[in-house]
Order: sequence, then C-alpha cells, then structure tokens
Amino acid sequence: MAREIDHPKPVADWETRGYWEGAGRHTLVLQRCRSCGVVQHRPRALCVSCLSSEIEHFEASGRGSVWTFTVTEQNQVPPFRDATPYVLAYVELEEGPRLLSNVVGCPPDSVRIGMPVVAEFRSDADGLAVPVFRPA
Repeated sequence: MAREIDHPKPVADWETRGYWEGAGRHTLVLQRCRSCGVVQHRPRALCVSCLSSEIEHFEASGRGSVWTFTVTEQNQVPPFRDATPYVLAYVELEEGPRLLSNVVGCPPDSVRIGMPVVAEFRSDADGLAVPVFRPA
C-alpha cells in the first residue's frame, strides 16, 4: 500500500515567505496585484500582468477543481518511491490561478478532470506544511 509522499523541504525566500507562512497556518495564501487586480500563483515580486510591484497576499478559499492530472505509477526518487501510485494534478483555484499539487484521499483511478477539490495540508515535525487537495 502506498504511503504519503515525504515532500522535499521548500526554501522560503522574500518572494515566497507569505505563501509558506500561510501554509504553516494551514491556509492557502495567494498574491493579488493592487494595481490591476490579477491573482497569481507562484509567488513573485512583480505582477505577471502589469509588472507592478504593488503585490498583496490574501487568504484564498482553498477550493478548486482538477484542471488536469496524471497518475504516477513509478518514481525511483526516494521521497516519492514508496508513495506510488499517486496523483499529480494542476488544480484550478476558485480565484483563478492553477497550482501543481497532489490529489489525496481517494483512489487514483477515481480522479477526473473537473472534479471539485479542497485544500488540506501535510505538516512535518518541523512545522513545514505543504498543500494537497482531496475531493470536496
């Protein structure tokens, strides 16, 4: 039986700190441009639409749907090797951006494009949390 993926530890820098601090509180945090209103993910210093540096963080709903996915049956990289099979998916968030993550809490063959999902967080002993998604 597959076990959960032991995710490699991300490095929080000045661009991503808000996102990872939110994840540590089990909250999905996105960025919104104060100039043009575009919501973006992955965290960046500038707006992907108008290049403004007027970026704010906000708490997202954590809800979305599977935009596309793949079921990984084999992976020899140690953090992932014992977790196969697992679902790697782009989740389209209600706020617009797409986030690459895992779908958990259901058999891999039950995942479908358009399936509603909601974020939950996997924490390690150091308090690091990584968002994953389960069926809503």
